[in-house]
Amino acid sequence: MDDINVLHRRCFLNLRRRIHDIGDGRPAQERYMRLQKDGDILSYQGNSEEVGCYVAGHPLSKGNCYFEVTIVDTGVRGTIAVGLVPKFYRLDHQPGWLPYSVAYHADNGKLYNGNPVGQQFGPKCARGDRIGCGIHSENTEAGLTTVFFTKNGREVGSVEVPVSVEGLFPAVGMHSMGEEVKVDLQAEWFLEEDDSMMMVDSHEDDWGRLYDIRLLEYVGKGKSIMDVGLAQARHPLTTRCHYYEVEIVDAGEKCYIALGLARRDYPRNRHPGWSRGSVAYHADDGKIFHGSGVGDAFGPRCFKGDIMGCGIMFPRNYILDGEGDMDDWNRLEAHPDHAHVQNVLYHNDEKEEEEDGEDQGQEDRKVMVFFTRNGKLMGRREIAVPPGGLYPTVGMLSNGEKVKVDLHPLSG
Repeated sequence: MDDINVLHRRCFLNLRRRIHDIGDGRPAQERYMRLQKDGDILSYQGNSEEVGCYVAGHPLSKGNCYFEVTIVDTGVRGTIAVGLVPKFYRLDHQPGWLPYSVAYHADNGKLYNGNPVGQQFGPKCARGDRIGCGIHSENTEAGLTTVFFTKNGREVGSVEVPVSVEGLFPAVGMHSMGEEVKVDLQAEWFLEEDDSMMMVDSHEDDWGRLYDIRLLEYVGKGKSIMDVGLAQARHPLTTRCHYYEVEIVDAGEKCYIALGLARRDYPRNRHPGWSRGSVAYHADDGKIFHGSGVGDAFGPRCFKGDIMGCGIMFPRNYILDGEGDMDDWNRLEAHPDHAHVQNVLYHNDEKEEEEDGEDQGQEDRKVMVFFTRNGKLMGRREIAVPPGGLYPTVGMLSNGEKVKVDLHPLSG
């Protein structure tokens, strides 16, 4: 009996020691190879043929969920990687190359997610740029978390990754002479809420409570796809209110106007249809985009004066989340749905992911979304309904674009 008590005590002490080591804030367990560390400055000390890597002593957590790396010098090639890795990651590999690691690489703007082959993700980074990396910790209990990256304080994109028992540790990799960065493990980042690319004629904070006809006008820069302006209704379409319309008042420079439906937590500067959990009809090319940056031929292009409509053909006896026990559709609340991959700045083909991510386990939660142009049906597309429903969503991307929105048209 005494031996058993001793064994239990040792197990308890070991567990307490592990918890203490993780939470005491000391950098004693940080590891690095082929790098020199001077305070918060890391510089490459290899021969440009071998990778140098730094791994922080403590993982990101709910209380410390973000860090930033400032590029002091890009050196010969600028092969600097910023991301998250397991505790005992190999220091002769760039973050993101090995399983259970993910990283944003400055030299090519690619995302490496447990694979030495990257995918196009964001812009390249140069001297003076700040690369940030953080986690959304709300779903770590399921063994997954959403990792997001930023450049100079603006979100680039995100990806869902598995989390090991020890957690995900901040990591920096370098691979050429002269590379040098400054690491801030205590950095904070907040989504800016005052940089909206849309202006509502009533000066409301966002597009919501539009019970009558209102105007939306694009006021962004319109220089690149990172300047997308997004407006989303506060409530999803329902069996009671299943259709809405947008009239193009001004096509602007390029008529980059998109009308469709999207999940509630859709990225603010992604056109509807580009990312998972959305579908949209784009006015400039007449294509339909369904969870992918690559569209399919669908209908005619739309111009000034055209009226584009979008609605849902709900199956008989269909009940939206929370709809069955409510008298007023405006009291519906959304339940966030975490995307597997969201690329905020650049197009990437997410169609395969859309099919894998949305359809599994939701065979009975599909609806038929339809689009109209000047009252004529253009076509339909079946889509799985994310938790919380599908919200009317409008995107614009060129100077001078203006639309008139009617969430409650008489037709449809």
